[in-house]
Amino acid sequence: MTAKKEFWMLLAMFILPIAFGTLFFYANPNYFSESTVNYGELIRPVIATEENDIEIDGDASLQGIWTMVYVSSRCDDACEKAVEDMKTIRTLMNDDMRRIQRMIIIEDNSIPRSNDESLIMAKVTSEKLTQNLKKYTENAIYLIDPIGNIMLYYEPQNIDIRLVIKDLKRLFKYSRIG
Repeated sequence: MTAKKEFWMLLAMFILPIAFGTLFFYANPNYFSESTVNYGELIRPVIATEENDIEIDGDASLQGIWTMVYVSSRCDDACEKAVEDMKTIRTLMNDDMRRIQRMIIIEDNSIPRSNDESLIMAKVTSEKLTQNLKKYTENAIYLIDPIGNIMLYYEPQNIDIRLVIKDLKRLFKYSRIG
């Protein structure tokens, strides 16, 4: 083989995969965004929270820790079940349970019957955040990342605790913060 043929074969070996990959990416733009491995619903785009958007009772904060939040207009039986499910999820995270906190946001200021001091009570003080949350299902469990972005939500009526734990373990595996 001549040096010219070797050069062109070597060039083709490096250029063709890039060309085919680029062609595939632009020919199927939804392929990568539709095939996710999470079990909760991704919030697109994420809802960024500011420090004064959520008024938190006590000295807790959204910064530096993952937060599971149950949001509802009142605390009824579905609320009680969601609070228990969040407690179970946190407990089953084993060593990673210190990386996640539980929070409840109820509009009418009612509290769950279970007296749990690790459950953080809060309320939304921002109209913009309230409007963003109303776009999603009522009585949802949201996941807030350590930076304060609401990024994932679950419908508690048909929540599968095992799948939520899989999502959290995957997030914790790749997360360098929180």
